[in-house]
Amino acid sequence: MRLIDRRRFHHLAAAAAFAAAFPGAALAQAWPAKPIRIIVAYPAGGVSDNVARALADKLAVQLGTPVVIENKAGASGSIGMDAVAKAPADGYTLGFAAISPLALNPHLGKSPFDPEKDIVPVVSVMYSPVVLLATPASKAADFAALVEGARAQPGQVRWATSGQASLGHIMLEQIASKSQVQITHIPYKGGGQQMTDALSGQFEVLSTNAGPALLQHIKAGKLRPLAVGAPARLDSLPQVPTLAELGQPAANLSSLFGLFAPAKTSPAVLDRINAEVNKALALPDVKARLEATDNVPTGGSAAEFGRQIARESENNARIIRAAGIQGI
Repeated sequence: MRLIDRRRFHHLAAAAAFAAAFPGAALAQAWPAKPIRIIVAYPAGGVSDNVARALADKLAVQLGTPVVIENKAGASGSIGMDAVAKAPADGYTLGFAAISPLALNPHLGKSPFDPEKDIVPVVSVMYSPVVLLATPASKAADFAALVEGARAQPGQVRWATSGQASLGHIMLEQIASKSQVQITHIPYKGGGQQMTDALSGQFEVLSTNAGPALLQHIKAGKLRPLAVGAPARLDSLPQVPTLAELGQPAANLSSLFGLFAPAKTSPAVLDRINAEVNKALALPDVKARLEATDNVPTGGSAAEFGRQIARESENNARIIRAAGIQGI
């Protein structure tokens, strides 16, 4: 046997032995061998879709393979996540969504998959803060005044959210319960009409995700921020306290987004994806792109992401039971 053949033989033998001893590591080394698909559980063109596409561009460069976005919207994210749950567990199909399809929807009887058995969290990507605002119909200068007004006039304070059993509705019910006040819920199905009605004072309170357009209305004095649902105050609204600071920790909710995979996907491949996403989120241009829309990059381990989902799921279940919230 020639020297080059011996070297090649020993190299292949060593690789085979390594693969036999550490099959997961060998799979991770071979992956990816074809394009990766990320199913975004929301329509194209929105903030979450834009973030997913920016992340896909970075992952394509880092992994050396195309990363394709496919939008599957509907049922508050459950349709897209159901497609992820039913995809082959080979590392080539991932899902991008808020954690609501796992932590909120199942408690309302709307989940076509088992969030604990069919889906595995891979990495937290960002959180989108929720801002609580007073409209021209309200005289409340701060959160305390809002609560006092609701206590003085039970049911007269109207709070608009993005819909029945939405994150804003969960926040409302938690605040009402903790403060022992009655607040009337006004559910909407579209953000455009909700904002139009807020600016014209059709209700007193609005909860909505932070963003550049909202900040313009605040700067113009058309809406007054009372509190934010977020782990920390926003750089764009540093004077506005979080709900946790205001004594409402259980209502201090934000829309947490991340990547998910079908259950039984190789742990080695999931570890690789987690590492690459954390790397991408640390890039200055990615951070700037998220922060420009008031979204905050997160990252971290899959284990911690899973614990965050479990905690919010338990909190949602408790509030839904106590308030008697029904799904749509």
